[in-house]
Amino acid sequence: MPGLILLIEDEPGIVDFVERGLAAQGFEVVSAPDGESGLQRALKEDVGLVVLDMMLPGRDGQSVLAELQDRRPELPVIALTALSDVEHRVAGLDAGAADYIAKPFSLAELAARIRAQLRVAAQMPQTTLSAGGVDIDLLTREVKRRDNIIRLSTTEFELLAYLMRNRGRVLSREQILRAVWGYEYDPGTNVVDVYVGYLRRKLGLGASDRAAGGGEADGSPGDGEPAAAIVTIRSVGYRFDARG
Repeated sequence: MPGLILLIEDEPGIVDFVERGLAAQGFEVVSAPDGESGLQRALKEDVGLVVLDMMLPGRDGQSVLAELQDRRPELPVIALTALSDVEHRVAGLDAGAADYIAKPFSLAELAARIRAQLRVAAQMPQTTLSAGGVDIDLLTREVKRRDNIIRLSTTEFELLAYLMRNRGRVLSREQILRAVWGYEYDPGTNVVDVYVGYLRRKLGLGASDRAAGGGEADGSPGDGEPAAAIVTIRSVGYRFDARG
């Protein structure tokens, strides 16, 4: 299954019921007990679908749904509520929910609806990439770093998009050359290193240096470091990491 299933729900009994039930069906589930923390997890983590209780303390589900629609419109949200009348169902769907399920609900029905929404999402072409405070619109080619627009050259944009599509994977310089520049480039060139340097400076990304085996070469990153980094894997290449 792509990404995580995020359950935003304040009732511990329901959280336990859903987490156990979905895990038994092969889903990876994380949860948040309120709207604000749930929104932050949905925006910052590799979440593939959200199950959102509409009646949350503090920041309510309608507000969370509205912001998700604005910032991650491709993320499917299944609205969950004790209010089962038509008016509330319509309001949730009009606000951007992909589906709606009323409490009390069957775990089997919820799982089926999740699978259906994930199938739909998998068939839709990806138009945005988001990780660690970096957002790319693949259609408009706009890049933002924590809501600030960053102007990149065509090559810088293609390099960033390739690194983010392969977030968490170590990519060799040869792989990057083939994907971004094409086969005609000499694998011995330092063009990849030069353009990674451009991206780090323009985006303010970290540049943690790790040995090829994956260990931290220069100590653990401090709390003040940025949430995203293009990590150098010594003697190999680079990896895009997002820590928040």
